Amino acid sequence: MDIAAYMAEVGEQARAAATLVARSTTAVRNQALLATARALDSARIELAEANARDLESGRSNGLDGAMLDRLELTAERIDTMIEGLRQVASLPDPIGEITDMTYRPSGIQVGKMRVPLGVIGIIYESRPNVTVEAASLCLKSGNATILRGGSEAIHSNQAIARCLSQGLAEAGLPETAVQVVKTTDRAAVGELITMPRYVDVIVPRGGKGLIERISRDARVPVIKHLDGVCHVYIDSHADPEKALNVAVNAKTQRYGTCNTMETLLVDGEIADDILPLLATAFVEKEVELRGCERTRGIIDVVEAVEADWEAEYLGPILAVRVVDGLDGAIEHINRYSSQHTDSIITENFTRARRFLTEVDSSSVMVNTSTRFADGFEYGLGAEIGISTDKIHARGPVGLEGLTSQKYVVFGDGHIRT
Repeated sequence: MDIAAYMAEVGEQARAAATLVARSTTAVRNQALLATARALDSARIELAEANARDLESGRSNGLDGAMLDRLELTAERIDTMIEGLRQVASLPDPIGEITDMTYRPSGIQVGKMRVPLGVIGIIYESRPNVTVEAASLCLKSGNATILRGGSEAIHSNQAIARCLSQGLAEAGLPETAVQVVKTTDRAAVGELITMPRYVDVIVPRGGKGLIERISRDARVPVIKHLDGVCHVYIDSHADPEKALNVAVNAKTQRYGTCNTMETLLVDGEIADDILPLLATAFVEKEVELRGCERTRGIIDVVEAVEADWEAEYLGPILAVRVVDGLDGAIEHINRYSSQHTDSIITENFTRARRFLTEVDSSSVMVNTSTRFADGFEYGLGAEIGISTDKIHARGPVGLEGLTSQKYVVFGDGHIRT
């Protein structure tokens, strides 16, 4: 296959489809989403067979447990994909919304209209459910999309692509509005991120190496986050039972996700009382703890080194540090955090407000697990990714993050003098 020619053809088709999708009605786009949901429901056997092929290949190629977990397409995850499509279909359509209309002294009216970005390229690894999440959000927001999944999920992604094509066709939209790249050749990624003629923005979802490469080499704008070094800080004013439940959930509910807690911070005033309880809970979950000197003076854990404070383990390992109150927690987080998601456990409203104000992350939480930092949980229907950038989109990227605004001006024969 001539990869450059193939990707140019994909890009050209996406650009043409983007025009048709942008001018389609909300009802038509919703019809495509709901038809895709029905197609997925009807194709459960085919999806399971395709996913089994990918899992077998992944095991043969030595994929670790975290990667295999991301790759697996269980019945429950298919249910979640279907529910996500239905939820996205039920969301208000942002396209065409006009806001901030004001009269100017000249008599003209000036406002802003929300519009699609155009063609969105998405590069991701392992998780085949991303194919549906990304496609649904791009379609609902009036965009065409080019999806390049990881080679380890090629059979699963192509099976899902057939369901998407069926949904688009049923709604009368071009099947090229959502294209899943058919080749596993890595050269396709290089072409996709250097096609500003056809692609308006790139969204990478995957490991740090992938995202660093795309950020470095792309010739189109990139919406991204590099790491998920998430923290939970247990304040001296925390409810102990609440703190224990949240901390254990934030780490162990699922290991291989970017919103999993990787570092636990504990206020020195309560460390002697709560650390033994936490250690017992994590040992029961077979989580390896790596602690600072003050932590090791209270519980028997492996010594943490400097690299542990910056680590995204994506597995059953947790760094633990005892800090000097809220100031110490904020200082640690703003130094080592990847600006993804950080949470405080406290019953003190003033401290909670300080944490929300001073922690510089895309999601900052009070008395809840970092695992909630997710588009589905935020009511976005799904997410196309998490952005830790500070321009355009930040946090879970849903419909609004996939749109832009243009100025619209109304007059009645007005001329400038």
